[in-house]
Amino acid sequence: MVDALLYAALGFHFWNTRWREGENQCVACPMQAWERVAIAAALFIHAAALYDALFADIGMRFSFSFALSLMMWLAVLIYWLESFMARMEGMQPMVLPLAALCAVLPVFFPNVHLVAHASATGFKLHFLAAMLAYSLLTLSALHAIFMGFTENALHKRSLKRSLNSLPPLLTMEKLLFRMLLVGFILLTLTVGSGLLFSEALFGKPLTIDHKTLFAFASWGIFATLLVGRHAWGWRGKRALRWTLAGFALLILAYVGSRFVAEVILGRL
Repeated sequence: MVDALLYAALGFHFWNTRWREGENQCVACPMQAWERVAIAAALFIHAAALYDALFADIGMRFSFSFALSLMMWLAVLIYWLESFMARMEGMQPMVLPLAALCAVLPVFFPNVHLVAHASATGFKLHFLAAMLAYSLLTLSALHAIFMGFTENALHKRSLKRSLNSLPPLLTMEKLLFRMLLVGFILLTLTVGSGLLFSEALFGKPLTIDHKTLFAFASWGIFATLLVGRHAWGWRGKRALRWTLAGFALLILAYVGSRFVAEVILGRL
């Protein structure tokens, strides 16, 4: 809970100092050293809590709530690392409150299941690639939504002072497609390893179920988006629609199905 409270306090701080409309607000101030340290502390506490929750004496435990918590931890980490290279302080009020919410999900949804073959090196690499891919593509979706709001405000000439705390749209767009490219590569490794080495990773042959179909469909959408960007210069609302479509299918592939199984159907 400490990590969630720290995320929430930092989210409020960044909103109050960068987004809130007021004459005395320093909306264009770069991120301060203590702010970076505070985010790093929240990340460390969250990581320690996740490690203790995931790895027990009886084996690796997992659930949809752990998945979302881990994904948002990685999302905050990515923005924190990116803040050393570009202005990201204006993006923090978006990601930190979501991290606070996801950090407490395991408390309210405690059902977990033991992961088979979790000790195998191949499974660990598959799991790491999957979580990194999910996190990057989740952050890409959030980033794309925020870009859409920002671009719409600029087109309507609704220039609030809070927009001064954001990176330029071109910088945000470059970051979006950089995250999409890396996320797509990791998703390719995840889907490919699951397809080719299913029996070694999971102890059973590959089965074509709804999760597999959603994963392949998501992979195809992100592949089309990246090809469209390179070949035809896709950007703006078109890129936003394709990003959100791919993200929606990706969430349904695992997190959505685990939510239905664990919360609605009560299965582990």
